[in-house]
Formats: sequence, C-alpha cells, structure tokens
Amino acid sequence: MANLKEIKRKIKSVQNTQKTTRAMKLVSTAKLKRAEMAAKQSRVYAVKINEVLSEIAYKINQYKGGVIESRFFEKNDAPKTVDVIFVTADKGLCGGFNIQTIKAVRRLLEDYTRQNINVRLRAVGRKGMAFFNFQGVELFASYAGVSSAPNYEKAQEIINAAVSDFIEKKTDQVILVHNGYKNMISQELKIVDVVPVEPPMDYTLESNSMMELEPLDGGEEILDSLIQKYFEYNMYYALVDSLAAEHSARMQAMENATNNAKERVGLLTLAYNKARQESITTELIEIISGVESMK
Repeated sequence: MANLKEIKRKIKSVQNTQKTTRAMKLVSTAKLKRAEMAAKQSRVYAVKINEVLSEIAYKINQYKGGVIESRFFEKNDAPKTVDVIFVTADKGLCGGFNIQTIKAVRRLLEDYTRQNINVRLRAVGRKGMAFFNFQGVELFASYAGVSSAPNYEKAQEIINAAVSDFIEKKTDQVILVHNGYKNMISQELKIVDVVPVEPPMDYTLESNSMMELEPLDGGEEILDSLIQKYFEYNMYYALVDSLAAEHSARMQAMENATNNAKERVGLLTLAYNKARQESITTELIEIISGVESMK
C-alpha cells in the first residue's frame, strides 16, 4: 500500500510540473509574438542602414582609389587585443539557447589565446556572466538586465564603450556574438565583426544608385557619422533579435517538457494500476487462504 501512495505522490508532482511548463509555454508564446514583431521591424532598419553605409563607402572607396581615411576601416593583420561582446539571456529554462553562444565565445577565446592575442570579454546577460565567473574567466565588462528588456540607450552605452577603446587604439577589433531568431522553432548563431568595417569592393546597386555625395572630399565625415549610428543600431538589433530567439527557444523547451511530463504521467499511471492490481490479487489470495484454513 505504501508503494501505491508513493506512485500517487509522484503522479501528482509530475502533473503539477506539467501545469507549470504549460503555463510557461503560453507566456513565452505571447511574448514571442511581440518580440518577433520588434525583431522584424528592427531588421528592416538594420538592413537599410547597412545598404546606405555600403553605398557611401563604395563611392568614397572609388573616389579615393581604394583608400578610405577612417579609423573604422583600418584593418590590423596582427591584432594584439580583441573585444568580444556576447549576448545571453538573463533567465534560463530555454534549452540550449545560452550554451550555444557560450560555446562560440569559448572557441573564440581559445583560438585567440593560441595566437597570443589578448581577449576582453564584454558580457550582456546574467547567464553568460554566471558561467564565466564560475569558470574563473575574467570579464572586462558586464551588463545585467539588458537582454531581457532591450533599449536603445543601453545599446549605445555597450557598443560606444567598445568602439571608443578601438578609436583610442586600446583594441584592434570588436566582435559581436549572439544567438538570433530564425523562426518559431530554431535559432541562428551570429558572429559579426563590428570594427574594423570591411570596405566594400563591389557595390551591386552601382548602376541604379541615385545617391550623390558633394563634395566627395568630405565624405569620410559623413561616413564616420553614419557608422556611429550603424554601430548603435546593430547592437540594439542584436539585443532585440536575441530576445526573440530566447522566447522561441523557451517556448520550444517548455513544449518538450510538457510532452515529457505527459508521457511520464502515463507511465506512472500504468505502474500505479499494475501495483494496485497486484495488491488486490494479494489480498484476495490471503482471504481465500484464510477461509481454507478455517475449514
């Protein structure tokens, strides 16, 4: 009888867990719709600002004979210090969402370390911060509470700190790593070289471009001003994109957990019925044996 009580307790516990995971899935689904819309709208602007930047850079590049006089385009073939900005979630229960980003950062860290290149990690999100702190890896900068509630001002603060160090030649490269939204059931790891910016060698829309830069001698000033917005908005887009991916990963994880709980309840119920049948059979045998002994 004690075994039956234990199985019944387990069934109740798993059912309570199932209710929790189902509720979390519904919450993530609702949040995903808003985050997905924000990510799609941000993507449109990010793509457009990238196109405009490429077009201006191309025209200056052609005018200057392949040389753009801007710190943002100065590529160092032998970098000594690299900044890696990576975005993880502030919360867990989202499957392998965070670990994919963390693994990518660890690979970069190992590759650069083998090349004797100093890596400074700028962590956005509590999960990434907690992991590297536990591993004893020093974080150059940490930002908590941003990935769960992205805003443009915070994105400016994060990227401008890294870009300022690049301008002052404290670093030679800035890399942005985050897990982005692909669709409702999958995410896409993104590793972006923020600076130096790769000057475009071939602009596909040259033939129908209506942009005119006058005078071209001052084009670098226009370019630098636009690049600042390019940095800031791409950082903001990474935060928004990561949040949408986080909700999609959590929705999928909670759906899997709910299905597993349902399957577990079925197995426990089967075990309960089997144990109950055995208990009844045992009691009947004892009663029959008692009656026989009284004859």
